[in-house]
Amino acid sequence: MTTTGEEDARARGGPWWWARWRGAALDVGLAVASALECAFEGVRFARDAGIPVAAGVVFGVLAGSALLVRRQWPIAVVLVSIAITPAQMGYLMGIVGLYTLAASELPRRIIGSLAGMSLVGMLIVMFVRVRQDMDKGSWDLGDWFVPFAAITTAIGMTAPPLLLGLYVGARRRLMESLRERADSLERELQLLAERAEERAEWARNEERTRIAREMHDVVAHRVSLMVVHAAALQAVARKDPEKAVRNAALVGDMGRQALTELREMLGVLRSGGAGRGERSVPLVAVGVAAAVAASKAADEGEGPCLEELEELVGQSAAAGMVVDLSVEGDVRSYAAEVEQTAYRVVQEALTNVHKHAAGAKTYVRLAHRVSEIAMQVENEPPPEVGSASSARLPSGGNGLVGMKERVTALGGVFVSGPTDAGGFRVSAVIPAA
Repeated sequence: MTTTGEEDARARGGPWWWARWRGAALDVGLAVASALECAFEGVRFARDAGIPVAAGVVFGVLAGSALLVRRQWPIAVVLVSIAITPAQMGYLMGIVGLYTLAASELPRRIIGSLAGMSLVGMLIVMFVRVRQDMDKGSWDLGDWFVPFAAITTAIGMTAPPLLLGLYVGARRRLMESLRERADSLERELQLLAERAEERAEWARNEERTRIAREMHDVVAHRVSLMVVHAAALQAVARKDPEKAVRNAALVGDMGRQALTELREMLGVLRSGGAGRGERSVPLVAVGVAAAVAASKAADEGEGPCLEELEELVGQSAAAGMVVDLSVEGDVRSYAAEVEQTAYRVVQEALTNVHKHAAGAKTYVRLAHRVSEIAMQVENEPPPEVGSASSARLPSGGNGLVGMKERVTALGGVFVSGPTDAGGFRVSAVIPAA
């Protein structure tokens, strides 16, 4: 099982330059073995050189102990092994030093130079030693054996540790690269998770806004008309019973239409968790289900369209509003989303007139252009100051915001504001495509 870079860094805690305690114990053991080897070989060196044996032993112990710093200074260890090669000692140091040098992060030219020096030194020393042994008569072989033995021994002492060190170093670098990659992927996954959470939060907020806008469009207009008709019914109930009956019938029809549309909307929201055995449906799932159902309804033409605009204006006229509808250009059909948005803009603008300017004359203009459709709803000032509040219609202040969101979502332009005459104007332009 591999570990990431952070876990590998936490595992490091050895003394001095060692990353781990087991590495320190290994180097200490190798240094002791090298010191014992060099001390044993220092006895023969002292006898051949004519110096005290104790001096040779001390020299061997000090030289062999250099293996203790092989991880920190591998070049120094290899140089010491090359230096004591003529004394015919430090074979273990030379092998371990070359391995450590090849496995290090040093440039290849330095590794190759020191390995070549070690090979040449070992070759010369072995050539001289084999020649001396043959001159002493220890071996009775031909002259070919001297270079053969020297070359074979030099290559055997140099090539295997060098190749093994190069392999281990390459594998170590590969593992470090994989750890860095794993750390990078872990950070990227964490960042993606944070972004996904942000997107989910954004989606939840968007769905809350969209669902609130849909509920507002479905209910607010018809309920506003019902309140206006109810106020009129209260005013004429005793004076004109026939008109009161007509207003009551209108209130009933509008109430049923409002309930039907509300039931359809709630059915869409409920379908988001149906069939899954969930007791509570996440808002994102509700939003997705509502969006899918809205898209399906738009494709099937189930939503309001511009053909129903006259009926919408007639409902406002029946509630006592003086409405003038004018259509310019060649009448044609548009995408379902465009027609629904245009219808909702006019609907919400008329609702605002009922709320804030009851009794004011209103002009609804619809213009079919080459590549766009434009609509404008403008009302004159109300005839009486107190008439706007006679029906006591509440206002949440979200109607204009919802209209602007709908229009801008389709790439259109929405403008609203008071007129110089004291009325109010709502204008929108929506691309036909």
